[in-house]
Amino acid sequence: MPGIIQSFNAGAVTATVQLAIKGIVHAPDGAAQFVNLPLLVDVPVHFPRGGGCTLTFPVAKGDECLVVFAARCIDGWWQSGGVQAPMDPRIHDLSDGFAFVGFFSQATKISGISTSTAQLRSNDGSTYVEVDPAGKVVNCVAPNGMTLTTPSVTVTGTIAIQNAGGASTACAINGKTQFTGQVFANGHRIDETHTHNGVQPGSGNTGAVN
Repeated sequence: MPGIIQSFNAGAVTATVQLAIKGIVHAPDGAAQFVNLPLLVDVPVHFPRGGGCTLTFPVAKGDECLVVFAARCIDGWWQSGGVQAPMDPRIHDLSDGFAFVGFFSQATKISGISTSTAQLRSNDGSTYVEVDPAGKVVNCVAPNGMTLTTPSVTVTGTIAIQNAGGASTACAINGKTQFTGQVFANGHRIDETHTHNGVQPGSGNTGAVN
């Protein structure tokens, strides 16, 4: 049954959910009235996971979800994991739902879905990581920057810094830099084998790099 997240507990990985389909209540005179079903509390939220890896994302109030109800009481399993006896004889109860976040009604659907690549993206499409199976490339778009926090980075191919934004400094390195191989600046070789013109004995400066 579709639902709407009311709150999310990141510590317990559970949510409070308002079911998005109203229930029917009949008055003594037989008249029918549509009413909100009670809030579902402590609903386990599904994040794709397996093999020691989990894909997580923010869960916010107002997010739409699908609540799937277990056939039996899930309390024992939810508290202890493993295989447990049911702690209550209830069957198909509103207390035993699981929330799958990510479904969209027409009122909240996103646009600009790529039909040729796999993307991890923001809803507005401005920021994403994209796997292109046809081009065999990975594209990353991050308008406000990217941070890699790691003691080392290994790049097995070449690196090209295009400075498409026209920054005054295209590359800044803080710390010791070691090169193996030839080094060029503006077409001039500046490694340990480079030479200068205008060299003469005395205290004057050498000429430009050849």
